[in-house]
Amino acid sequence: MVTKQPQSFSVIAGTRELASLISQIEAADRVALDTEADSLHSYREKLCLLQISVPAVAGIVDAGPDSGSASANRDHRSRLQSFDFIVDPLAGIDLEPLRRALEPKEIVLHGADYDLRMLRRGLNFVAHKIFDTTIAARLLGIREFSLGALVKRYFGVELHKHSQKANWAKRPLPARMGEYAVNDVHYLLPLAEKLEIDLDRCERRDWLRQSCERAIEQAAVARVRNEEELWRVSGSGALRGRAAAVLRALWQWREREAERADRPPFHILQNERLVNAAVSFDSGSVPDYKHFSSRRRLAFREAAQNADAPRGGTATPARRISRRARLGAFLHRATWHTGGDRG
Repeated sequence: MVTKQPQSFSVIAGTRELASLISQIEAADRVALDTEADSLHSYREKLCLLQISVPAVAGIVDAGPDSGSASANRDHRSRLQSFDFIVDPLAGIDLEPLRRALEPKEIVLHGADYDLRMLRRGLNFVAHKIFDTTIAARLLGIREFSLGALVKRYFGVELHKHSQKANWAKRPLPARMGEYAVNDVHYLLPLAEKLEIDLDRCERRDWLRQSCERAIEQAAVARVRNEEELWRVSGSGALRGRAAAVLRALWQWREREAERADRPPFHILQNERLVNAAVSFDSGSVPDYKHFSSRRRLAFREAAQNADAPRGGTATPARRISRRARLGAFLHRATWHTGGDRG
């Protein structure tokens, strides 16, 4: 097993560098993309990084020391080399030319739904053709289909996970975080090649095309926030009557506080504490979180005291099936006869 070495990459934060990147994208048939956002640190999630990998054949061969691949890993990649870039959407540059350059290309992603939604929200980008390595792996019956597992399987390289929960809005971007981010895109082009070989061997390339088209369609559907469903956090199923109504009111209070502070709701109060607070209020006691400001503490208590009585004797909504679960069911039906992992 080979431990991942730091990758070389170029950071795009100016119009001149962006123009150079666009020329390489325009010369390519496909490019790999990944995104990083600040959902763990902000209420209003925003696109913070856009990682792009383009085939070396589409770029300038002598691109300097900050472009292209680290030589230490060349033995662990397919015949198709690539150059890696990190575009900074927070740098204030116009990314409309980048959007136009990307739209006609085949886009290689891993777990496309989240990235497609972020790209549409942050870049107004709508993909026309994608290659989702997650879907490809599942169609091959591969049980471990995380990016790390696939890179380990096909390239014998162990990826680090040290920056998974980092604040991607932080500037200047630490080198350690940049290396982590670029590794999410660095292997996608050669990985897609290897998966294509296996798909062709199993005559399932058309299955992938259909599944990726479905993923694009699903990602284009805007998610509607339904507060009558979203307040049902872990542990809420045991609550009934007044306790459930208080939990719903406290969840709504937490959403208002999170939006006001521009922090994720769990930064205000974690789900477990939210459920415990609802139970406490229902039993007549008043939980006191001393880390709350006096204003927040008052709003917290008022939300519980003014909770609406549940309608029809219960405040527990019916469960819904997510789009991700429906896509998973579709892929399961498509591969039920494969007998699992072929490798």
